Amino acid sequence: MTAALSAHELIARHRSTLDQALEAIRTRAYWSPHPEHPKAYGENGSLDMAAGKAAFDALLGSRLDLDQPGTDDWVGGETSPYGIDLGVTYPHADLDVLLPAMKAGQRAWRDAGAEQRAVVCLEILKRISDRTHEFAHAVMHTSGQAFMMAFQAGGPHAQDRGLEAVAYAYVEQVRTPDNAEWTKPQGKRDPLAMNKQFTPVPRGIALMIGCNTFPTWNGYPGLFASLATGNAVLVKPHPRAVLPLALTVQVAREVLAETGFDPNLVALAAERPGEGIAKTLALRPEIRIIDYTGSTEFGDWLEANARQAQVYTEKAGVNTVVVHSTSDYKGMLANLAFSLSLYSGQMCTTPQNLLVPREGISTDQGPKSYDEVVADLAQSVDGLLGDDARANALLGAIVNPDVKARLEAAAGLGEVALASREITNPDFPGAVVRTPVIVKLDGAKPDDEAAYMSECFGPVSFAVAVDSAEDAAELLRRTVREKGAMTVGAYTTDPEVEQAVQEVCLEEAAQLSLNLTGGVYVNQTAAFSDFHGSGGNPAASAALCDGAFVANRFRVVEVRRDA
Repeated sequence: MTAALSAHELIARHRSTLDQALEAIRTRAYWSPHPEHPKAYGENGSLDMAAGKAAFDALLGSRLDLDQPGTDDWVGGETSPYGIDLGVTYPHADLDVLLPAMKAGQRAWRDAGAEQRAVVCLEILKRISDRTHEFAHAVMHTSGQAFMMAFQAGGPHAQDRGLEAVAYAYVEQVRTPDNAEWTKPQGKRDPLAMNKQFTPVPRGIALMIGCNTFPTWNGYPGLFASLATGNAVLVKPHPRAVLPLALTVQVAREVLAETGFDPNLVALAAERPGEGIAKTLALRPEIRIIDYTGSTEFGDWLEANARQAQVYTEKAGVNTVVVHSTSDYKGMLANLAFSLSLYSGQMCTTPQNLLVPREGISTDQGPKSYDEVVADLAQSVDGLLGDDARANALLGAIVNPDVKARLEAAAGLGEVALASREITNPDFPGAVVRTPVIVKLDGAKPDDEAAYMSECFGPVSFAVAVDSAEDAAELLRRTVREKGAMTVGAYTTDPEVEQAVQEVCLEEAAQLSLNLTGGVYVNQTAAFSDFHGSGGNPAASAALCDGAFVANRFRVVEVRRDA
Protein backbone atom coordinates (compact mmCIF):
# COMPACT_ATOMS: atom_id res chain seq x y z
CA MET A 1 0.00 0.00 0.00
CA THR A 2 1.09 3.56 -0.66
CA ALA A 3 1.28 5.65 2.49
CA ALA A 4 -0.22 9.13 2.47
CA LEU A 5 1.34 9.69 5.89
CA SER A 6 4.95 8.59 6.39
CA ALA A 7 6.42 7.27 9.60
CA HIS A 8 8.61 10.38 9.78
CA GLU A 9 5.57 12.67 9.58
CA LEU A 10 3.70 10.72 12.26
CA ILE A 11 6.66 10.69 14.62
CA ALA A 12 7.12 14.44 14.17
CA ARG A 13 3.42 14.96 14.81
CA HIS A 14 2.92 12.70 17.83
CA ARG A 15 6.24 11.84 19.50
CA SER A 16 6.00 14.73 21.97
CA THR A 17 2.52 13.58 23.05
CA LEU A 18 3.81 10.05 23.53
CA ASP A 19 6.71 11.36 25.61
CA GLN A 20 4.34 13.37 27.80
CA ALA A 21 2.17 10.28 28.30
CA LEU A 22 5.25 8.28 29.30
CA GLU A 23 6.17 10.95 31.83
CA ALA A 24 2.60 11.05 33.18
CA ILE A 25 2.45 7.31 33.88
CA ARG A 26 5.84 7.58 35.57
CA THR A 27 4.94 10.47 37.87
CA ARG A 28 1.18 9.75 38.18
CA ALA A 29 0.61 13.54 38.01
CA TYR A 30 -2.40 15.13 36.31
CA TRP A 31 -2.09 15.42 32.54
CA SER A 32 -4.40 15.12 29.55
CA PRO A 33 -4.05 16.21 25.91
CA HIS A 34 -7.82 15.94 25.39
CA PRO A 35 -9.90 18.96 26.49
CA GLU A 36 -12.85 18.23 28.79
CA HIS A 37 -14.88 21.31 27.87
CA PRO A 38 -17.19 21.20 24.83
CA LYS A 39 -16.26 24.75 23.78
CA ALA A 40 -12.61 23.70 23.33
CA TYR A 41 -13.53 22.03 20.03
CA GLY A 42 -14.19 23.62 16.65
CA GLU A 43 -10.71 24.65 15.53
CA ASN A 44 -7.89 22.88 13.67
CA GLY A 45 -10.28 20.54 11.92
CA SER A 46 -12.26 19.40 14.96
CA LEU A 47 -16.05 19.44 15.05
CA ASP A 48 -17.79 22.00 17.26
CA MET A 49 -21.07 21.33 19.06
CA ALA A 50 -23.34 22.10 16.11
CA ALA A 51 -21.22 20.24 13.56
CA GLY A 52 -20.90 17.23 15.85
CA LYS A 53 -24.65 17.05 16.35
CA ALA A 54 -25.21 17.40 12.60
CA ALA A 55 -22.70 14.61 11.91
CA PHE A 56 -24.52 12.34 14.38
CA ASP A 57 -27.93 13.19 12.91
CA ALA A 58 -26.60 12.31 9.45
CA LEU A 59 -25.74 8.83 10.72
CA LEU A 60 -29.31 8.04 11.76
CA GLY A 61 -30.96 5.65 9.36
CA SER A 62 -27.74 5.17 7.38
CA ARG A 63 -25.62 2.18 6.38
CA LEU A 64 -22.13 2.38 7.90
CA ASP A 65 -20.06 0.67 5.23
CA LEU A 66 -16.58 -0.14 6.53
CA ASP A 67 -15.42 -1.81 3.29
CA GLN A 68 -14.22 -4.85 5.18
CA PRO A 69 -14.03 -8.31 3.59
CA GLY A 70 -16.50 -11.10 4.22
CA THR A 71 -19.61 -8.94 4.55
CA ASP A 72 -22.58 -11.24 4.05
CA ASP A 73 -25.43 -9.17 5.52
CA TRP A 74 -26.36 -5.85 7.10
CA VAL A 75 -27.54 -5.75 10.70
CA GLY A 76 -28.75 -3.16 13.19
CA GLY A 77 -31.55 -2.50 15.62
CA GLU A 78 -30.16 -0.08 18.21
CA THR A 79 -32.73 1.96 20.10
CA SER A 80 -31.56 4.85 22.24
CA PRO A 81 -32.43 4.73 25.95
CA TYR A 82 -33.82 8.20 25.20
CA GLY A 83 -36.45 6.65 22.93
CA ILE A 84 -34.90 7.21 19.49
CA ASP A 85 -34.57 4.43 16.91
CA LEU A 86 -31.06 4.93 15.54
CA GLY A 87 -31.71 2.92 12.39
CA VAL A 88 -27.99 2.47 11.60
CA THR A 89 -26.96 -0.78 9.91
CA TYR A 90 -23.54 -2.38 10.03
CA PRO A 91 -21.68 -5.09 8.08
CA HIS A 92 -22.21 -8.63 9.29
CA ALA A 93 -19.10 -10.72 8.77
CA ASP A 94 -18.46 -14.19 7.46
CA LEU A 95 -15.76 -15.04 10.01
CA ASP A 96 -14.12 -17.61 7.73
CA VAL A 97 -13.39 -14.76 5.31
CA LEU A 98 -12.76 -11.89 7.72
CA LEU A 99 -10.36 -13.56 10.17
CA PRO A 100 -7.84 -14.72 7.53
CA ALA A 101 -7.95 -11.24 6.00
CA MET A 102 -7.14 -9.74 9.41
CA LYS A 103 -4.10 -11.99 9.80
CA ALA A 104 -2.70 -11.03 6.39
CA GLY A 105 -1.53 -7.58 7.49
CA GLN A 106 0.09 -8.56 10.77
CA ARG A 107 3.60 -9.17 9.43
CA ALA A 108 4.07 -5.62 8.16
CA TRP A 109 2.47 -4.24 11.34
CA ARG A 110 4.81 -6.36 13.48
CA ASP A 111 7.86 -5.25 11.51
CA ALA A 112 6.95 -1.57 11.83
CA GLY A 113 8.22 -1.55 15.40
CA ALA A 114 6.92 -0.18 18.68
CA GLU A 115 7.39 3.52 17.94
CA GLN A 116 5.65 3.50 14.57
CA ARG A 117 2.76 1.46 15.92
CA ALA A 118 2.42 3.90 18.81
CA VAL A 119 2.25 7.01 16.63
CA VAL A 120 -0.26 5.37 14.26
CA CYS A 121 -2.42 4.68 17.32
CA LEU A 122 -2.00 8.31 18.39
CA GLU A 123 -3.13 9.47 14.96
CA ILE A 124 -6.26 7.33 15.34
CA LEU A 125 -6.93 8.86 18.74
CA LYS A 126 -6.35 12.38 17.40
CA ARG A 127 -8.94 11.89 14.67
CA ILE A 128 -11.40 10.46 17.16
CA SER A 129 -10.74 13.47 19.38
CA ASP A 130 -11.50 15.81 16.49
CA ARG A 131 -14.94 14.17 16.29
CA THR A 132 -15.58 14.15 20.04
CA HIS A 133 -18.93 15.92 19.75
CA GLU A 134 -20.17 13.37 17.21
CA PHE A 135 -18.93 10.49 19.39
CA ALA A 136 -20.57 12.06 22.45
CA HIS A 137 -24.02 11.83 20.85
CA ALA A 138 -23.29 8.26 19.76
CA VAL A 139 -22.32 7.31 23.32
CA MET A 140 -25.29 9.18 24.81
CA HIS A 141 -27.82 7.46 22.58
CA THR A 142 -26.45 3.97 23.09
CA SER A 143 -25.55 4.08 26.80
CA GLY A 144 -28.17 6.42 28.23
CA GLN A 145 -25.53 8.71 29.73
CA ALA A 146 -26.54 12.34 29.95
CA PHE A 147 -24.86 14.44 27.27
CA MET A 148 -22.15 16.04 29.42
CA MET A 149 -21.12 12.71 30.87
CA ALA A 150 -21.20 11.07 27.43
CA PHE A 151 -19.06 13.92 26.13
CA GLN A 152 -16.45 13.64 28.88
CA ALA A 153 -16.42 9.92 29.73
CA GLY A 154 -17.10 8.76 26.17
CA GLY A 155 -14.78 11.37 24.65
CA PRO A 156 -11.65 12.81 26.30
CA HIS A 157 -11.58 10.40 29.25
CA ALA A 158 -11.92 7.38 26.94
CA GLN A 159 -9.26 8.82 24.63
CA ASP A 160 -6.98 9.32 27.64
CA ARG A 161 -7.40 5.66 28.58
CA GLY A 162 -6.57 4.61 25.04
CA LEU A 163 -3.44 6.77 25.03
CA GLU A 164 -2.48 5.45 28.44
CA ALA A 165 -2.63 1.90 27.08
CA VAL A 166 -0.41 2.90 24.13
CA ALA A 167 2.12 4.42 26.53
CA TYR A 168 2.28 1.27 28.67
CA ALA A 169 2.52 -0.88 25.54
CA TYR A 170 5.43 1.19 24.25
CA VAL A 171 7.29 1.01 27.58
CA GLU A 172 7.00 -2.76 27.78
CA GLN A 173 8.10 -3.32 24.18
CA VAL A 174 11.20 -1.10 24.35
CA ARG A 175 12.27 -2.54 27.70
CA THR A 176 14.32 -5.04 25.65
CA PRO A 177 16.70 -3.54 23.05
CA ASP A 178 16.27 -4.37 19.38
CA ASN A 179 19.84 -5.63 19.12
CA ALA A 180 22.67 -6.58 21.45
CA GLU A 181 26.33 -7.51 21.03
CA TRP A 182 27.15 -10.34 23.43
CA THR A 183 30.73 -11.26 24.33
CA LYS A 184 31.76 -13.84 26.92
CA PRO A 185 35.44 -14.04 27.94
CA GLN A 186 37.06 -17.49 27.64
CA GLY A 187 40.33 -16.91 29.44
CA LYS A 188 43.24 -17.67 27.08
CA ARG A 189 40.89 -18.69 24.29
CA ASP A 190 39.13 -16.27 21.99
CA PRO A 191 35.96 -14.85 23.53
CA LEU A 192 32.56 -16.10 22.45
CA ALA A 193 30.81 -13.36 20.49
CA MET A 194 27.26 -13.21 19.22
CA ASN A 195 24.84 -10.78 17.65
CA LYS A 196 21.37 -11.00 19.20
CA GLN A 197 18.18 -9.59 17.74
CA PHE A 198 14.99 -9.19 19.81
CA THR A 199 11.57 -8.68 18.25
CA PRO A 200 8.23 -8.10 20.02
CA VAL A 201 5.90 -10.60 18.35
CA PRO A 202 2.10 -10.26 18.61
CA ARG A 203 -0.01 -13.14 19.88
CA GLY A 204 -2.47 -12.99 16.99
CA ILE A 205 -5.95 -11.55 16.64
CA ALA A 206 -7.39 -9.79 19.69
CA LEU A 207 -11.13 -9.83 20.39
CA MET A 208 -12.53 -6.80 22.18
CA ILE A 209 -16.05 -7.47 23.54
CA GLY A 210 -17.71 -4.13 24.19
CA CYS A 211 -20.16 -3.20 26.94
CA ASN A 212 -23.46 -1.31 26.84
CA THR A 213 -22.76 1.36 29.45
CA PHE A 214 -19.25 2.61 28.56
CA PRO A 215 -18.49 1.39 25.03
CA THR A 216 -15.49 3.65 24.44
CA TRP A 217 -14.17 4.16 28.00
CA ASN A 218 -14.07 0.45 28.69
CA GLY A 219 -13.28 -0.53 25.10
CA TYR A 220 -10.34 1.70 24.21
CA PRO A 221 -7.76 0.34 26.70
CA GLY A 222 -7.92 -3.21 25.32
CA LEU A 223 -8.29 -2.10 21.72
CA PHE A 224 -5.25 0.17 21.75
CA ALA A 225 -3.14 -2.07 24.02
CA SER A 226 -3.55 -4.92 21.52
CA LEU A 227 -3.07 -2.78 18.43
CA ALA A 228 0.03 -1.04 19.80
CA THR A 229 1.63 -4.40 20.62
CA GLY A 230 1.24 -5.59 17.02
CA ASN A 231 -2.02 -7.52 17.14
CA ALA A 232 -4.97 -7.20 14.80
CA VAL A 233 -8.17 -6.31 16.70
CA LEU A 234 -11.69 -7.56 16.07
CA VAL A 235 -14.22 -5.30 17.79
CA LYS A 236 -17.43 -7.07 18.91
CA PRO A 237 -19.71 -4.34 20.29
CA HIS A 238 -22.64 -4.87 22.63
CA PRO A 239 -25.75 -5.18 20.42
CA ARG A 240 -27.27 -2.11 22.09
CA ALA A 241 -24.10 0.00 21.75
CA VAL A 242 -22.60 -0.61 18.33
CA LEU A 243 -22.36 2.91 16.92
CA PRO A 244 -19.52 4.40 19.02
CA LEU A 245 -17.26 1.40 18.40
CA ALA A 246 -18.24 1.13 14.73
CA LEU A 247 -17.17 4.77 14.27
CA THR A 248 -13.93 3.93 16.10
CA VAL A 249 -13.27 1.04 13.70
CA GLN A 250 -14.04 3.32 10.76
CA VAL A 251 -11.45 5.87 11.90
CA ALA A 252 -8.85 3.20 12.66
CA ARG A 253 -9.23 1.61 9.22
CA GLU A 254 -8.87 5.01 7.51
CA VAL A 255 -5.67 5.81 9.41
CA LEU A 256 -4.15 2.37 8.85
CA ALA A 257 -4.76 2.65 5.11
CA GLU A 258 -3.32 6.17 4.93
CA THR A 259 -0.18 5.08 6.78
CA GLY A 260 0.47 2.18 4.42
CA PHE A 261 -0.84 -0.65 6.58
CA ASP A 262 -3.63 -3.12 5.97
CA PRO A 263 -6.93 -1.60 7.19
CA ASN A 264 -8.12 -5.10 8.06
CA LEU A 265 -5.92 -4.96 11.13
CA VAL A 266 -9.04 -3.49 12.77
CA ALA A 267 -12.49 -4.81 11.94
CA LEU A 268 -16.03 -4.89 13.30
CA ALA A 269 -18.09 -7.95 14.22
CA ALA A 270 -21.69 -6.77 14.48
CA GLU A 271 -24.34 -9.41 15.06
CA ARG A 272 -27.91 -10.23 14.18
CA PRO A 273 -30.50 -9.92 16.97
CA GLY A 274 -30.07 -12.85 19.34
CA GLU A 275 -27.13 -14.30 17.41
CA GLY A 276 -24.76 -14.21 20.37
CA ILE A 277 -21.49 -14.45 18.44
CA ALA A 278 -19.24 -13.62 21.40
CA LYS A 279 -19.00 -17.28 22.48
CA THR A 280 -18.34 -18.42 18.93
CA LEU A 281 -15.60 -15.85 18.46
CA ALA A 282 -14.05 -16.48 21.86
CA LEU A 283 -13.36 -20.12 20.98
CA ARG A 284 -11.94 -19.53 17.49
CA PRO A 285 -8.30 -20.62 17.37
CA GLU A 286 -7.34 -17.37 15.61
CA ILE A 287 -8.41 -15.37 18.69
CA ARG A 288 -5.40 -15.12 21.02
CA ILE A 289 -6.40 -12.17 23.24
CA ILE A 290 -9.81 -11.29 24.70
CA ASP A 291 -10.84 -8.07 26.46
CA TYR A 292 -14.26 -8.20 28.08
CA THR A 293 -16.39 -5.93 30.26
CA GLY A 294 -19.72 -7.20 31.52
CA SER A 295 -21.43 -9.80 33.69
CA THR A 296 -19.56 -12.11 36.03
CA GLU A 297 -21.29 -15.13 34.51
CA PHE A 298 -19.93 -14.58 31.00
CA GLY A 299 -16.58 -13.33 32.27
CA ASP A 300 -16.16 -16.54 34.26
CA TRP A 301 -17.15 -18.55 31.19
CA LEU A 302 -14.51 -16.81 29.09
CA GLU A 303 -11.81 -17.42 31.67
CA ALA A 304 -12.75 -21.11 31.93
CA ASN A 305 -13.30 -21.88 28.25
CA ALA A 306 -11.25 -19.56 26.01
CA ARG A 307 -8.10 -21.47 26.86
CA GLN A 308 -6.26 -20.55 23.66
CA ALA A 309 -6.46 -16.84 24.51
CA GLN A 310 -5.04 -14.45 27.06
CA VAL A 311 -8.24 -13.20 28.73
CA TYR A 312 -8.67 -9.82 30.43
CA THR A 313 -12.02 -9.34 32.19
CA GLU A 314 -13.80 -6.63 34.09
CA LYS A 315 -16.80 -8.22 35.74
CA ALA A 316 -19.22 -7.40 38.55
CA GLY A 317 -18.40 -6.53 42.12
CA VAL A 318 -20.03 -5.27 45.28
CA ASN A 319 -18.53 -1.87 45.98
CA THR A 320 -18.54 -0.86 49.63
CA VAL A 321 -18.15 2.33 51.67
CA VAL A 322 -17.36 2.15 55.39
CA VAL A 323 -18.94 5.12 57.21
CA HIS A 324 -17.32 5.30 60.65
CA SER A 325 -16.78 9.01 61.41
CA THR A 326 -16.13 12.30 59.63
CA SER A 327 -14.85 15.80 60.22
CA ASP A 328 -17.04 17.14 57.39
CA TYR A 329 -20.50 15.61 57.69
CA LYS A 330 -22.09 17.90 55.12
CA GLY A 331 -19.28 17.29 52.63
CA MET A 332 -19.45 13.53 53.16
CA LEU A 333 -23.19 13.44 52.51
CA ALA A 334 -22.88 15.60 49.40
CA ASN A 335 -20.06 13.49 48.03
CA LEU A 336 -21.90 10.23 48.62
CA ALA A 337 -25.15 11.62 47.19
CA PHE A 338 -23.41 12.55 43.95
CA SER A 339 -21.63 9.18 43.77
CA LEU A 340 -24.92 7.29 44.20
CA SER A 341 -26.74 9.44 41.63
CA LEU A 342 -24.25 9.84 38.77
CA TYR A 343 -25.50 8.03 35.65
CA SER A 344 -28.21 6.37 37.73
CA GLY A 345 -25.62 4.21 39.47
CA GLN A 346 -24.94 2.37 36.21
CA MET A 347 -21.19 2.34 36.73
CA CYS A 348 -19.01 -0.57 37.78
CA THR A 349 -17.50 1.79 40.37
CA THR A 350 -20.71 3.07 42.01
CA PRO A 351 -20.97 2.32 45.76
CA GLN A 352 -23.65 -0.22 46.66
CA ASN A 353 -23.19 -1.09 50.33
CA LEU A 354 -22.80 1.62 52.95
CA LEU A 355 -21.64 0.03 56.22
CA VAL A 356 -22.75 2.18 59.16
CA PRO A 357 -22.33 1.24 62.85
CA ARG A 358 -25.75 0.69 64.39
CA GLU A 359 -24.80 2.88 67.38
CA GLY A 360 -24.05 5.73 64.98
CA ILE A 361 -21.03 7.81 64.03
CA SER A 362 -19.15 10.83 65.33
CA THR A 363 -19.14 13.98 63.17
CA ASP A 364 -18.23 17.65 63.29
CA GLN A 365 -21.95 18.25 63.91
CA GLY A 366 -22.04 15.93 66.91
CA PRO A 367 -23.03 12.26 67.17
CA LYS A 368 -25.38 10.93 64.50
CA SER A 369 -27.35 7.74 64.91
CA TYR A 370 -27.55 5.11 62.17
CA ASP A 371 -31.09 6.25 61.39
CA GLU A 372 -30.00 9.89 61.24
CA VAL A 373 -27.09 9.14 58.91
CA VAL A 374 -29.33 7.22 56.52
CA ALA A 375 -32.11 9.82 56.66
CA ASP A 376 -29.65 12.67 56.11
CA LEU A 377 -28.10 10.89 53.14
CA ALA A 378 -31.55 10.31 51.67
CA GLN A 379 -32.29 14.00 52.13
CA SER A 380 -29.00 14.92 50.47
CA VAL A 381 -29.80 12.75 47.43
CA ASP A 382 -33.31 14.20 47.34
CA GLY A 383 -31.92 17.73 47.47
CA LEU A 384 -29.37 17.05 44.76
CA LEU A 385 -32.04 15.67 42.43
CA GLY A 386 -34.92 17.90 43.52
CA ASP A 387 -34.72 20.02 40.38
CA ASP A 388 -35.77 17.91 37.40
CA ALA A 389 -33.44 19.64 34.94
CA ARG A 390 -30.45 19.02 37.18
CA ALA A 391 -31.62 15.47 37.85
CA ASN A 392 -31.79 14.69 34.13
CA ALA A 393 -28.28 16.09 33.64
CA LEU A 394 -26.91 13.82 36.38
CA LEU A 395 -28.99 10.67 36.01
CA GLY A 396 -29.17 10.21 32.26
CA ALA A 397 -31.51 7.36 31.33
CA ILE A 398 -31.93 3.77 32.51
CA VAL A 399 -29.91 1.78 30.00
CA ASN A 400 -32.07 -1.34 29.76
CA PRO A 401 -35.18 -3.02 31.23
CA ASP A 402 -33.10 -5.27 33.53
CA VAL A 403 -31.82 -2.25 35.47
CA LYS A 404 -35.36 -0.91 35.83
CA ALA A 405 -36.58 -4.30 37.08
CA ARG A 406 -33.81 -4.49 39.71
CA LEU A 407 -34.58 -0.98 40.88
CA GLU A 408 -38.26 -1.76 41.31
CA ALA A 409 -37.57 -5.07 43.09
CA ALA A 410 -35.11 -3.46 45.54
CA ALA A 411 -37.90 -1.69 47.40
CA GLY A 412 -39.13 -5.08 48.62
CA LEU A 413 -35.80 -6.09 50.16
CA GLY A 414 -36.02 -3.99 53.32
CA GLU A 415 -37.12 -0.70 54.82
CA VAL A 416 -36.99 2.01 52.16
CA ALA A 417 -35.12 5.10 53.38
CA LEU A 418 -35.36 6.86 50.02
CA ALA A 419 -37.95 5.85 47.45
CA SER A 420 -37.15 6.10 43.76
CA ARG A 421 -39.24 8.50 41.75
CA GLU A 422 -39.88 8.89 38.05
CA ILE A 423 -38.62 11.98 36.25
CA THR A 424 -39.76 13.22 32.86
CA ASN A 425 -37.14 14.36 30.38
CA PRO A 426 -38.80 17.14 28.34
CA ASP A 427 -36.30 16.75 25.47
CA PHE A 428 -36.73 12.97 25.30
CA PRO A 429 -40.20 11.90 26.49
CA GLY A 430 -39.34 8.25 25.77
CA ALA A 431 -36.46 8.17 28.26
CA VAL A 432 -36.83 6.08 31.42
CA VAL A 433 -35.38 8.26 34.20
CA ARG A 434 -35.46 7.19 37.86
CA THR A 435 -33.85 8.56 41.02
CA PRO A 436 -31.92 6.18 43.31
CA VAL A 437 -33.46 4.02 46.03
CA ILE A 438 -31.78 3.54 49.42
CA VAL A 439 -32.80 0.46 51.42
CA LYS A 440 -31.96 -0.18 55.08
CA LEU A 441 -30.61 -3.65 55.87
CA ASP A 442 -29.20 -5.32 58.98
CA GLY A 443 -25.80 -6.91 58.67
CA ALA A 444 -26.65 -9.29 61.52
CA LYS A 445 -29.70 -10.78 59.80
CA PRO A 446 -29.04 -13.76 57.51
CA ASP A 447 -32.14 -12.91 55.48
CA ASP A 448 -30.64 -9.52 54.54
CA GLU A 449 -27.27 -10.95 53.53
CA ALA A 450 -28.54 -12.32 50.22
CA ALA A 451 -29.36 -8.76 49.15
CA TYR A 452 -26.23 -6.90 50.18
CA MET A 453 -23.87 -9.70 49.15
CA SER A 454 -25.14 -9.66 45.56
CA GLU A 455 -24.44 -6.99 42.96
CA CYS A 456 -27.54 -4.94 42.23
CA PHE A 457 -26.33 -2.95 39.22
CA GLY A 458 -28.16 0.36 38.89
CA PRO A 459 -29.43 3.13 41.20
CA VAL A 460 -29.76 0.87 44.26
CA SER A 461 -27.87 1.25 47.53
CA PHE A 462 -28.07 -0.59 50.82
CA ALA A 463 -27.41 1.10 54.18
CA VAL A 464 -26.18 -1.90 56.14
CA ALA A 465 -26.17 -1.62 59.95
CA VAL A 466 -23.09 -3.26 61.53
CA ASP A 467 -22.10 -3.74 65.16
CA SER A 468 -18.75 -1.94 65.06
CA ALA A 469 -15.88 -0.66 62.95
CA GLU A 470 -14.23 -4.07 63.37
CA ASP A 471 -17.35 -5.77 62.03
CA ALA A 472 -17.43 -3.30 59.12
CA ALA A 473 -13.81 -4.13 58.24
CA GLU A 474 -14.50 -7.85 58.43
CA LEU A 475 -17.63 -7.58 56.27
CA LEU A 476 -15.65 -5.47 53.80
CA ARG A 477 -12.97 -8.15 53.66
CA ARG A 478 -15.48 -10.94 53.07
CA THR A 479 -17.32 -8.93 50.42
CA VAL A 480 -14.19 -8.14 48.43
CA ARG A 481 -12.81 -11.66 48.75
CA GLU A 482 -16.03 -13.42 47.75
CA LYS A 483 -17.69 -10.95 45.37
CA GLY A 484 -14.94 -8.54 44.35
CA ALA A 485 -14.96 -4.75 44.28
CA MET A 486 -13.84 -2.17 41.75
CA THR A 487 -13.87 0.53 44.43
CA VAL A 488 -13.87 0.84 48.22
CA GLY A 489 -14.51 4.02 50.17
CA ALA A 490 -14.14 4.86 53.84
CA TYR A 491 -14.90 7.79 56.12
CA THR A 492 -13.12 7.86 59.44
CA THR A 493 -11.22 10.22 61.72
CA ASP A 494 -9.77 7.32 63.70
CA PRO A 495 -6.23 6.36 62.59
CA GLU A 496 -6.70 2.78 63.79
CA VAL A 497 -9.90 2.33 61.78
CA GLU A 498 -8.24 3.90 58.75
CA GLN A 499 -5.32 1.51 59.10
CA ALA A 500 -7.64 -1.49 59.48
CA VAL A 501 -9.61 -0.62 56.32
CA GLN A 502 -6.42 0.11 54.40
CA GLU A 503 -4.95 -3.23 55.45
CA VAL A 504 -8.06 -5.05 54.21
CA CYS A 505 -7.77 -3.31 50.84
CA LEU A 506 -4.07 -4.07 50.54
CA GLU A 507 -4.57 -7.72 51.40
CA GLU A 508 -7.61 -8.16 49.15
CA ALA A 509 -6.28 -5.93 46.32
CA ALA A 510 -9.07 -3.33 46.24
CA GLN A 511 -8.62 0.33 45.30
CA LEU A 512 -9.43 2.57 48.28
CA SER A 513 -10.60 6.19 48.52
CA LEU A 514 -10.48 7.82 51.96
CA ASN A 515 -12.58 10.70 53.28
CA LEU A 516 -13.70 12.17 49.95
CA THR A 517 -15.71 15.33 50.63
CA GLY A 518 -14.91 17.55 47.63
CA GLY A 519 -15.08 17.30 43.85
CA VAL A 520 -13.42 13.89 43.51
CA TYR A 521 -15.73 10.89 43.82
CA VAL A 522 -15.17 7.22 44.58
CA ASN A 523 -16.63 6.16 41.23
CA GLN A 524 -14.30 8.28 39.12
CA THR A 525 -10.72 7.45 38.10
CA ALA A 526 -8.22 9.59 36.22
CA ALA A 527 -6.14 8.15 33.38
CA PHE A 528 -2.35 8.22 33.78
CA SER A 529 -2.76 8.42 37.57
CA ASP A 530 -5.49 6.17 39.01
CA PHE A 531 -5.71 2.43 38.48
CA HIS A 532 -9.18 1.24 37.50
CA GLY A 533 -9.59 -2.15 39.15
CA SER A 534 -6.61 -4.10 40.42
CA GLY A 535 -6.77 -7.53 38.80
CA GLY A 536 -6.38 -8.93 42.32
CA ASN A 537 -9.96 -9.66 43.36
CA PRO A 538 -12.94 -11.33 41.65
CA ALA A 539 -14.27 -8.10 40.13
CA ALA A 540 -11.58 -7.94 37.43
CA SER A 541 -8.62 -9.94 36.17
CA ALA A 542 -6.78 -6.81 35.01
CA ALA A 543 -6.17 -3.19 35.94
CA LEU A 544 -6.59 -0.26 33.57
CA CYS A 545 -3.80 0.39 32.98
CA ASP A 546 -0.60 -1.15 34.22
CA GLY A 547 2.32 -3.10 32.78
CA ALA A 548 0.54 -6.43 33.31
CA PHE A 549 -2.34 -5.22 31.14
CA VAL A 550 -0.10 -4.95 28.07
CA ALA A 551 2.99 -7.09 28.60
CA ASN A 552 1.40 -10.46 27.83
CA ARG A 553 -0.15 -9.27 24.56
CA PHE A 554 3.18 -9.92 22.86
CA ARG A 555 6.20 -12.16 23.35
CA VAL A 556 9.83 -11.33 22.62
CA VAL A 557 11.41 -13.66 20.07
CA GLU A 558 15.20 -13.82 19.83
CA VAL A 559 17.36 -14.51 16.79
CA ARG A 560 21.07 -14.98 17.57
CA ARG A 561 24.08 -15.40 15.31
CA ASP A 562 27.77 -15.87 15.74
CA ALA A 563 29.46 -12.51 15.42
